[in-house]
Amino acid sequence: VSGLYCFDLNTFFAVIFSDYTSLPFPTSYSPEYVESSWYQWWEKEGFFSPEQHERVPHRVDQTFSLCIPPPNVTGTLHLGHALTVAVEDALVRWRRMQGYRVLWVPGCDHAGIATQTVVERRLLREKGKHRQDFTRQEFLQEVWKWKKEKGDEIYHQLRTLGASLDWSRACFTMDPGFSRAVTEAFVRLCDSGLIYRSEGLVNWSCSLESAISDIEVDSKELSGQTMLSVPGYENKVEFGTMFTFVYPVEGQDGEVVVSTTRPETMLGDVAVAVHPDDPRYQAVHGKQCRHPFTDRLLPIITDPMVDMELGTGAVKVTPAHDHTDFLLSQRHSLPRLTVIGGDGTMTPLLKRFDARQLVVDALVEKKLFRGNKSHAMTLPICSRSGDVIEPLLKKQWFVRCDDMAKKAIQVYRQLEIIPHFYTKTWKNWLSNISDWCISRQLWWGHQIPAYRVELPNSTDNPEEQWVWGRSEDEARHRAAAKYGLKAEDITLTQDPDVLDTWFSSGLFPFAMLGWPEQTADLQCFYPNSILETGSDLIFFWVARMVMLGTELTGQLPFKQVLFHSLVRDKHGRKMSKSLGNVIDPLDVIHGVSLERLQEKVKEGNLDPRERLVAMEAQRKDFPKGIPQCGTDALRFALCSHKMQREDISLSTSQVLSCRHFCNKMWQTLRFTLGVLGQSTTPVGTLQEVYSVDRWICSRLYSTVLQVEQAFEAYELHTVTSALYSFWVHNLCDVYMECVKPVLVQTDTEHSGRVGHVASTILYHCVSMSLALVSPFMPFITEELWQRLNPFRPGVAVQGSLCLQPYPCSSQLAHWHFPEEERDFLLVQEVIRVARSLRAQCGMTKEKPASKSCNSCKQPFQIYLCTHTGLNTAVYQL
Repeated sequence: VSGLYCFDLNTFFAVIFSDYTSLPFPTSYSPEYVESSWYQWWEKEGFFSPEQHERVPHRVDQTFSLCIPPPNVTGTLHLGHALTVAVEDALVRWRRMQGYRVLWVPGCDHAGIATQTVVERRLLREKGKHRQDFTRQEFLQEVWKWKKEKGDEIYHQLRTLGASLDWSRACFTMDPGFSRAVTEAFVRLCDSGLIYRSEGLVNWSCSLESAISDIEVDSKELSGQTMLSVPGYENKVEFGTMFTFVYPVEGQDGEVVVSTTRPETMLGDVAVAVHPDDPRYQAVHGKQCRHPFTDRLLPIITDPMVDMELGTGAVKVTPAHDHTDFLLSQRHSLPRLTVIGGDGTMTPLLKRFDARQLVVDALVEKKLFRGNKSHAMTLPICSRSGDVIEPLLKKQWFVRCDDMAKKAIQVYRQLEIIPHFYTKTWKNWLSNISDWCISRQLWWGHQIPAYRVELPNSTDNPEEQWVWGRSEDEARHRAAAKYGLKAEDITLTQDPDVLDTWFSSGLFPFAMLGWPEQTADLQCFYPNSILETGSDLIFFWVARMVMLGTELTGQLPFKQVLFHSLVRDKHGRKMSKSLGNVIDPLDVIHGVSLERLQEKVKEGNLDPRERLVAMEAQRKDFPKGIPQCGTDALRFALCSHKMQREDISLSTSQVLSCRHFCNKMWQTLRFTLGVLGQSTTPVGTLQEVYSVDRWICSRLYSTVLQVEQAFEAYELHTVTSALYSFWVHNLCDVYMECVKPVLVQTDTEHSGRVGHVASTILYHCVSMSLALVSPFMPFITEELWQRLNPFRPGVAVQGSLCLQPYPCSSQLAHWHFPEEERDFLLVQEVIRVARSLRAQCGMTKEKPASKSCNSCKQPFQIYLCTHTGLNTAVYQL
C-alpha cells in the first residue's frame, strides 16, 4: 500500500485514524492518488447523513434540503449532469459546514419512453427480437436488468464526482414506496375532478405507437425543400415543400385555393376556412366545396384565426391531424375524421409518406393541382425514435391544469426564482397552459390505476365506463357503489397504458420523503429548501412539481428555484450523441484515449450514418483523447462559469487549467509543511501582526466576506474567482514569495520571531483557504487538511474537513486592515514593474526601479539583484 492507493478499505480507515500524516507526502499532485479512497471513508462514517448534525459542535437550528434531479436510467451521466452535481454539492457542503441539518436525496428516474426505446434497440441488436415477441412481463424483466446495470453505473458516477448524497435514502421512481405515491396522487386528482379521460389531439410517435410529451419533441428547422431519413422508409422523404391545390365550390364555377406541406392529410379535410374580412372570399361565405376523392361536402367557414396575409388566405381544416384545426373544430362544431393510423399507415399496406405522392398524382389527374414550391418550416421530430411526429386524435387521460396553474401563479411571490428574469417566462407559460396528456402507450412505467368497467347485461359502451382505485379491490367496490351492483358481478380491466414520466417525477420533492405517509422526513425536510436544475426544465418539470405539490400537499414543494444554463461544447454546440460531442465526466476525470472514445460510439445505439459523423467529430476535437484532469478540477471549472446568465462552453483546456491550480495548492502545502516541520515552536493563534502580514490577513478577511455574499446570491463563479485569486495571486505570488527568506533565516532573534509570526500566518491562511475551497474541491482539500491538521493550535480535530466550520467574516473582523490593502496595491504594482524590468534587463547587476508613494508622493527606489532577489527587497519595503 502506497499512500492512499489502497483497495483494502479497513486498512485505509485504520491508517486514517492512527497516523495518516506519517505517510510520505508525494512531491507532485496526482488526482488518481488523491481521489481514490476518501469518498468510501466519508460514506462509511455517515458524514452525509442529516443525523450527523447532532454531533456537530457548531450546529445551528436550520435545515437545508433538496433532491438531485433524478437522471434517467437510459445510460451514463454527461457533463450537464456533472454541472448539476458540482453546483448542488457546493451548496450542500457549504451549508453542512455552516452547521445546517442537511439532506440531499439521490435518485433515478425510470424514464418510460427513453428506457423502453433503448432496451428495445438492445434486444433487436443482441437477440434479433422485437418487444412484441415477448409478453409484457418478460419484456419488463429485461428492462429491470437494464435498470440494475445502468442505475449502479450512474450511482458510481455520482460517487466519483464526490456528490455528498445521503445514500440511505436513495429513491427510484419505480420503487414500491414511490409507486404507491404515484397511485395515491392519481386517485386523489381523479376524485377531485382534475384528471379526466377524453378524446384529444396529442403528439404521436408512429414508431413508438405512443403519445409523447412536448419535451420529447425536437423542432427541426428547414430552410426549404429537404430530403430526410425517416424510420421505416428505405428512401429519404421530401419535406419543406408547399403543395397548392383547389377545392371546387359546389353549385357555381368558383374554386378555393389552399396550400399545405402535408397533402396526404387532405383526405381528412372537413371544411375550408377563410377570414371573415378577406375581400377575396366574400362571395363564398356559407357555401360548400366538394371533396374530389370522398365526395363529401365541406363547408366554407369564416374565422378570425385565419391569417389573410399567409399563402392564399384560405386554409384546409383537418381537425384530427392538426392542432390549430382542432381548435377550429371546437369553435365551429366540426367533425374530426382520422385518416392516419397509430402505426403511421393510411391503409394496411400504405404508409403516410408514400400516400403523399399518390395524393398529389391524383390531384394532378383531376386537374386540381396548382404546383409546389420550396417552403421554410419547422418539422417536429421524436427525440427518442427520430420519427416525424404525427398529431393524432386519441382517447387519453388528461390533467386539468387551469386551476392548478392559477394557484401556481398566485403563490409565485412565495417562490423565489433565480435568475429573476425567468419569473416573467414562468407566469406567461402558466397563464396560457393547456391540459396535460399523461397517458403513454408503453409497457415500462406506472400502469394507470384506472379500470374499464363491464356491467352484466349492459348495452352501454364499456370504453366510457371507468373507475379508479389504489387497488383493483378498491376500484371494484367503487364501481359497485357507482352502479348499484354487487362487487362480484362487475368485470374490471386495468388500462394497459402507463403514466407520463413527468407525472411521477413531478411528485419527487415529497414522494422521496415518504408521502402520503406523514413521515419524520416529510415533517422535517418538506418543503425542500431549494430546487437546482437546468433552465430547459422550467416547464416540463419545475412548473408541474409546483402545481402537483401545491395541490396534493397544500404547500410549495420548495422555497427557491435556481436555474443553471446548458453545457455546450467548446464550439458552442448543444451536446448530442449524434454529433459525437457528448462527454462522459469520468472520461475527463480519468482521461481517455481517442480509440476508447470511438469504441463507445460504436457500442451505442446510433444510426450507422450518425455514428460516422460522431466519430469524425471526435477525431477533430480530441485527436489525442482527453487528458486526466480529476474530479476536483472538473467541478471547479464547471462552477467557474456564469451559469445563471449564459450557456457554458466548456473545453478540456479549461479543466486542465484548474488541475494546474490543484498542483499549486499541493505545492503550497508542501512548502507550508516544510516550514512548520522545522519550527521548534508550536503554531500559535494570531495576535498582533505587522506589515505584509497585516495585508495578507486583511486580504483573507475580504475574500471570506466576498465568498459569503456570493454564496448567498448563488453566484458560484464569483466564489471560485475570489478563492483562486486569493490563493494564487495573494498567498502564493506575493505573501509566500515575500516571507520565504525570513522563514529560512532564523540565525537572529529578530528573524526567528518574524519567521514564527509568518509561519503562524501561513498556517492559518492555508488552513482557512482549504476550508473555503472544500465545497468545490472536496478531495484535495480533505487530503491537504488532514496533513495540516496535526499542526493545529491546541488539540488536532478528529473527523473530516467536510464537517468543520465554514470560515465566517464576523469571526475575522479583527483581521480587517483596509489601509494595508489599499497601500499594498502599490507594492503589487512595484512587483509588476520590477519583474518587468528584470525580464527586460536580465538583471546581471543591481538596478533600481523608481516609483512614487501614492500617499506622500515622495519618490523611492527598490533594488533588485540576482544575489538577494526580489523577495527580500519587497518584504523589507
